[in-house]
Amino acid sequence: MSLSLVAYDDSDSETETENTEVPNTSSKQTGQPSSSVNCVQYFAPGSLGTKSTYEMQPAENTDCSGTSTACEDASEHYVQNNNADLTSPYCKRAYSGHTALCMSYKNYEQASSSSTNSGNGVSHKRIHKDSSTAVKGIRPYIPKRLRQENSSMPEKKECDQRENSDCDVKLGISGEQNLRKISEFIKPYLGSKYKLTEVPKSLIFCMSKHSGPVNEIQWCPVWEQSHMLLSASMDKTVKVWDAVDTGCCLKTYSCHSCAVRAAQWSSCGRRILSGGFDSMLHLTDVETGKGKQIFSSKNEFRISALKFLPTDSNIFICGGFSPEVKSWDIRMSKVLRVYKAAVQQTLDMLFLPEGKEFLTSTDAVSRDSADRTIIAWDFQSAAKISNQIFHERYTCPSLTLHPKESVFVAQTNGNYMALFSAQRPYRINKKKRYEGHKVEGFAVGCEFSPDGTLLVTGSSDGKVFFYNYHTARIIRTLSAHKEACVSAIFHPVLPSLLATCDWAGEVKIWQ
Repeated sequence: MSLSLVAYDDSDSETETENTEVPNTSSKQTGQPSSSVNCVQYFAPGSLGTKSTYEMQPAENTDCSGTSTACEDASEHYVQNNNADLTSPYCKRAYSGHTALCMSYKNYEQASSSSTNSGNGVSHKRIHKDSSTAVKGIRPYIPKRLRQENSSMPEKKECDQRENSDCDVKLGISGEQNLRKISEFIKPYLGSKYKLTEVPKSLIFCMSKHSGPVNEIQWCPVWEQSHMLLSASMDKTVKVWDAVDTGCCLKTYSCHSCAVRAAQWSSCGRRILSGGFDSMLHLTDVETGKGKQIFSSKNEFRISALKFLPTDSNIFICGGFSPEVKSWDIRMSKVLRVYKAAVQQTLDMLFLPEGKEFLTSTDAVSRDSADRTIIAWDFQSAAKISNQIFHERYTCPSLTLHPKESVFVAQTNGNYMALFSAQRPYRINKKKRYEGHKVEGFAVGCEFSPDGTLLVTGSSDGKVFFYNYHTARIIRTLSAHKEACVSAIFHPVLPSLLATCDWAGEVKIWQ
């Protein structure tokens, strides 16, 4: 007695099925194209602009009647279960399993038929033999345990290469060619030492593609590609600009369903990490636009601040409308540590040199707010190092680190910037206070020049203020915007090149 482990597509007898396997292959090839299965097509992280295509050829081509082979049906079954792109090792593992099942059934069928003809009625064990042909028109039976293992095991490993979010990408004018070029303005400065920073005077580009306020801007950290400028806006988009040569928008990423509050380049300059008020984090490939969704709206807070670990771009911290700050590992897609404080919102975060400690600024303003305004954390142990840093009743919407000295600056809602030591116990410098600009509740950012001689900040009245770092005096004021200027940053390579953004959605480049 033979047991049927498969479902036949038609009701033909075994003799007809075997006879249909023999037709001339040349006539098949001329009658229809090859039915190769393209499993994955993506840009490999290690090579820029190079497509890696993994293709699997089924053992049999599809016949003219449209009947699919076993391997094709199995691939569709796996795609429906996983809802994710499959990388090459996963495809190889899945297809080899289906082929083995097809072969095992064929051997089992031959053994059972021979035992039936002999009349002994004894069922033989399955004999597994390597073969390159598959039974045509047969859909193999896949055990439940195998389906569960293959549907749960591959997603958690190398997930940044397999899963893609629903990220709508729009290319700008000649965006694909300008992403990886080296600007002719930047080339002469790559091998030389950074020159003295001067205050910019003239406007070069005015870029107004955003339909909402711009929350953050950042130059690409890779010097060869530092012509690219990143901007995150309240219009739910993240844009990449050619802010050195043309001033045009290279790409627009619409991965979020709500306002994008924070965005950061990875250290390699190939990925963008963004977080918004939809409680989502997206890691987006700059070239392809394919994004990996790190976590969903099950998290209980909206994202307002992101920072990569300086020593490892696979680890980052995020904070927002919650008393918790979380550190994430992109490779495992899980939370490493949770840093809890008795606050309601994290405004900004800053890693200190070497990345072993970091600071968080919060919205705690009360009679005893001295222990919650700025908090220093140990990254590894998640313990509070110090909570007695800033003793005044003002929140600090932004923090920035000096590029050469062990000090940092905190922007306060008291319309001034305070200077602190980056070494324990993080004492405030009472002799220096950078004041003259206005904050008035906006998340106004501040930044040092690459040589550390100037401190630049925006203002709620649309102006940009340049301070001398050593004397704390105002060097110059630039009337840059009509609305509140929330960010101003210097270019890392080109001296005196400045990018600013405002609450009206404009991004401007000055020199």
